[in-house]
Amino acid sequence: MTITISSILSALNKIVDILLVWLMFYYILKNIKNNVKLTLIFKGVIILVLLKIASDLFNLVTIGWLLEYIIMWGPLAIIIVFQPEIRNVLEQLGRSQLLGRHKVLTVDEREKLVYEIVQAMDYLRKSKIGALIVIERDVSLADYIEKAKKIYGDLTSDLLIALFFPNNPMHDGGVIIQGNRISCGGAVFPTSGNDKINKRLGTRHRAALGISEETDCISLVVSEETGRLSIAVKGELFYNLSLDDVRMMLIDELRPKKEFEIDEEIDEEEIYEENK
Repeated sequence: MTITISSILSALNKIVDILLVWLMFYYILKNIKNNVKLTLIFKGVIILVLLKIASDLFNLVTIGWLLEYIIMWGPLAIIIVFQPEIRNVLEQLGRSQLLGRHKVLTVDEREKLVYEIVQAMDYLRKSKIGALIVIERDVSLADYIEKAKKIYGDLTSDLLIALFFPNNPMHDGGVIIQGNRISCGGAVFPTSGNDKINKRLGTRHRAALGISEETDCISLVVSEETGRLSIAVKGELFYNLSLDDVRMMLIDELRPKKEFEIDEEIDEEEIYEENK
């Protein structure tokens, strides 16, 4: 069989076509995973499809007939009803970065980042000074930085404390960290509409949860009333954490997945060697 240049180009064309489709689905699913509302919609669609398959298999005429109409008009209804959420996903796709700044930090830089944040939060909780610190990961927070007060300073605990000190003009807003630098202060974030959140929690906690629902960031909160520490990540709020809990969660969440997998493999090898 003779291999020609045209056949090679045709094969490469198909490979590129498949890769582009795969990348498109990968980024869509990744952004759906980071958005709580769209995750629920996606699960609902999967359930409807499974019910339709079951109705065809077991010859359930009535439910099959209803599901046909739902599947036929469902996409239009989803676009109309969930237009804001769909728009958010498209915006996130536009803001997504191939390599988040936190991933290019060395181990020492990540350790220093965690140390400085924890030191600041320790002081703030003891002094009962409210704070909202948001760490950018793969989804860019450039839109929020654009509307806030620019800083672009090296991350230190003293600078974080100063930004949240009472009577500071940026005290009530949030701080955004990109990599190991403070990009801005006084940032305003969307508040969560989650009904399950404790009614006693204030605007900072709702804003921390809200931005974690829309992006893959890590949001840290110090309560002004109680001094308690909280972290919001992936649309979930972890309330009243100890300083050690905050430190461990930051280390885990900031660690790149590949490094985590390598560490797991090393641990498994050590366990294996010990058992021999």
